[in-house]
Amino acid sequence: MSLTLIHSPQTRSSAFIWLLEELEAPYELKRVTIRHAGQTEGLDPANPHPHGKVPGLIHDGVFIHEQTAIALYLTDLFPKNRIGPQIGDPKRGPYLTWLAYYSGVAEPAFVSAFLKMEPPRGTAGWVKVDEVMAYLIKTLGAQPYLLGNDFSAADLLFGGTFNLFSQSPLLPKSDVIRDYAQRCVSRPAAQRAQAKDAG
Repeated sequence: MSLTLIHSPQTRSSAFIWLLEELEAPYELKRVTIRHAGQTEGLDPANPHPHGKVPGLIHDGVFIHEQTAIALYLTDLFPKNRIGPQIGDPKRGPYLTWLAYYSGVAEPAFVSAFLKMEPPRGTAGWVKVDEVMAYLIKTLGAQPYLLGNDFSAADLLFGGTFNLFSQSPLLPKSDVIRDYAQRCVSRPAAQRAQAKDAG
């Protein structure tokens, strides 16, 4: 099996080093450059993503991109560590829901807040960041992880994001969210991933 993560340090792809470490999957890193805010230079020709973004995943010559697609693909491909509920598991539906909520609601809400944009009420698929945070605080105030007692790749996306932006004024301060993020990033696989991301 050949598995390559298309990666740029300290970006969205960093979480996928963490995921691969959680899954104990064999993989290689292919480092690419990406455009950052204010940059106008062209796309890195070594990056197969159509918009020059990360993460991307190449599995036996097949390219997969977009965070939640990669998360689902990998947790289905490597089920042994139970980082993603499999088909037939009662938690499969909630797991898919949280993955979709991350990419379809939460991240657009965070980006809208960063850009100081109000989501168009009734027409956008996402809501204001305060509504997202209220929902997450309610959920995580009652249980340690999004699926209850079981850590999943959905927690990796949310927990990693909250840890990364823990000092951001865009997110309301919450002990529930702070403690949740710490639970997530204190996992041994997250620590291994941080070392590989920095290297």
